[in-house]
Amino acid sequence: MTSVAPLQPEPAPIVACTISRDVQNFDLLIDDMENELGESWGDLSFDDAPIFLGQPEAANLEFVAIAVDTKDEADLTRIAEIVRVAKARGVKVVLIADQLSPIALHQLLRLGADDFVPYPLPEGALHDAIFRMRQPAPVAAAVAPPVAQDEEEKPSAPKFKAKGDRDGVVLPVHGMAGGTGSSTFAVNLAWELATISKTDAPRVCLLDLDFQYGSVATYLDLPRKEMIFEILSDTAAVDSDAFLQSMQTFNDRLHVFTAPGDMLPLDIIGPDDINRIVEMAATNFDYVIIDMPKTIVSWTEAVLNRAHVYFALLELDLRSAQNILRLTRALKAEALPHEKLRYVMNRAPKFTDLSGKSRVKRLAESLEIGIEIHLPDGGIQVTQSNDHGLPLAENSAKNPLRREIQKLAKSLHDLNKGVEAAKS
Repeated sequence: MTSVAPLQPEPAPIVACTISRDVQNFDLLIDDMENELGESWGDLSFDDAPIFLGQPEAANLEFVAIAVDTKDEADLTRIAEIVRVAKARGVKVVLIADQLSPIALHQLLRLGADDFVPYPLPEGALHDAIFRMRQPAPVAAAVAPPVAQDEEEKPSAPKFKAKGDRDGVVLPVHGMAGGTGSSTFAVNLAWELATISKTDAPRVCLLDLDFQYGSVATYLDLPRKEMIFEILSDTAAVDSDAFLQSMQTFNDRLHVFTAPGDMLPLDIIGPDDINRIVEMAATNFDYVIIDMPKTIVSWTEAVLNRAHVYFALLELDLRSAQNILRLTRALKAEALPHEKLRYVMNRAPKFTDLSGKSRVKRLAESLEIGIEIHLPDGGIQVTQSNDHGLPLAENSAKNPLRREIQKLAKSLHDLNKGVEAAKS
């Protein structure tokens, strides 16, 4: 009888690699890579990465996680070359950035990095990034023949000149949790204000200040201009004329400052920068609608102080309630003007839903807030309008959500006109 030595199991193929100056500086990344991939990942230095990516063993790689911090900014050229080599081999790239400057991060994202995650890694952030990268690319739909350059309708910058002769009403919109419909509300409120009169419509602008996941450009089918990043990078050098040129006009009525084309850190600007941007907008427009990120950042206070009314959108669920409780506690602790918040219940219970209306009342009482605005569920038409890049008024004019936002816009405009009449 012949004895047979036990066969050694085949090592798991390497499907991902970390690339860094010293991976031990990113211990949380090591833990997350092990949790996500087990033993199916490796580690490379900046020197070894280009060599390995050129070898046949790299054929199984799905992605590389390039971890960089402030000390690596002096080595940006070599890191950029690694990104180029990886993309040329069809390997996806996620950047793990620890206090990297916005300009350096922007340069690496421009080279084709698929995603970025800040370090220290938020809970589940790497998992979400890997999930996004593994999603199949959408199948290209049949497209119409290309339109000649001179025939193509392009969104244009505002045609008026910056005179600084306005004192606009600033209306930020902030979702108290993900998916509460704050961007949809901001877009449609801005459009209703911009079209409130056929003969004497106010001048309205919409600022998308969610620099990572801003969707205003998508909801209005507008391109994201490169100039947006230039404005955000150096607001001190920007005047009102340059600010207006960075905007785009939707249907000749609404002026839009979109989020940048690349994902940027929310702290790319500070309170002084945001004050300059809002001031330039307020002195050239009658209404300034601001779509805020869900995250509270260093410049949220500046927007709150400048706001006339700060809309806070919520839903009838526990996460919204808990987040409102945290927010109001934080604002009161810092003696900030929490009274400016106007709570908007989206997808509110119908008139006949007595049980739901009772839950809304109990929620408001337990949080010690007043929920003044109740928006109905607009249904599938809302998603369709957003996907088509049109406000509800243009796509589903009779939608109940559109009608309610239209009423709100009219009441805001009438109130503002009354205030102006009292001043004069």
